[in-house]
Amino acid sequence: MTPESLIKLVTMKMPFGKHAGTVLCDLPANYLSWFAREGFPNGEVGQLLQLMHEIDHNNLRHLLMPIGARPLNQ
Repeated sequence: MTPESLIKLVTMKMPFGKHAGTVLCDLPANYLSWFAREGFPNGEVGQLLQLMHEIDHNNLRHLLMPIGARPLNQ
C-alpha cells in the first residue's frame, strides 16, 4: 500500500462490471467480498480492489474520507 494507491481508491472508477463507473471506495461490501471469494482481477485494478476489500473488512472506510476531501491538484 502506498499513498498513491489510497488516492486512487477515492478517485478511480470501476472500469467494468455491474458497478462500472462507481468510485472504488464507494463499491458495496458484498461486491468486494464476491471478488475475495471468486478472485480479484489481474493488474492494478485487482490490487486496488483487494486493498479496498481489506479496508472495508476491517471497518476502516472512514480513514479514506480525509483523502477524498482533499483537492486533487495538491
